[in-house]
Amino acid sequence: MEIAAMGVEALGFNFWPQSKRYLPLMKAGWLASLKPLCTVVAVMVNPSDRELGAVLDSGLVHCIQLHGDESPKQVADLLSAGVSVIKGLPVRDEASLARIADFPCENLLLDAYCPGAYGGGGKAFPWALASLARERFPDKRLILSGGLSVGNVRDAIEQTNPAAVDVASGVESAPGIKEIGLVREFIEQVRLVEG
Repeated sequence: MEIAAMGVEALGFNFWPQSKRYLPLMKAGWLASLKPLCTVVAVMVNPSDRELGAVLDSGLVHCIQLHGDESPKQVADLLSAGVSVIKGLPVRDEASLARIADFPCENLLLDAYCPGAYGGGGKAFPWALASLARERFPDKRLILSGGLSVGNVRDAIEQTNPAAVDVASGVESAPGIKEIGLVREFIEQVRLVEG
């Protein structure tokens, strides 16, 4: 609630059981109080239809972020059902940017490639690739993620001009534990660039 009150546009909550930030749906009822304050995003990895249905039927989230091996068809099916979708894509090299065209959703989150993991693991990828993606896909809203912190977010925004930035470990005191001071400073750094 404190972070939502800082004026963030969106807050993501991880509904993937293998995540160190996992929030079981049965303990997520308090998210309803955040919905009027910001966009509440359910982060999911390769969810089954049952898992997706449970999260969507809960009425606790505005949007689903798919961060696994979901196909363009799965994304298209969700969009057809009226679900707002962000598709997370690992960026390994320039060739990996071609996948952006495959997904029909407007919002794509670019994250670092970490073999065997879903998510960037707090590592950055070469930001020049995000700039290249923005040039190639001007109709997409690209969200920059991976290794962002108080110390580098201004530079990242200035170099890539993303639609939004996403941070997790860069504002944590321990895995899954947000440090309010770091969150506040991160937001301040973003706002300095936005001017």
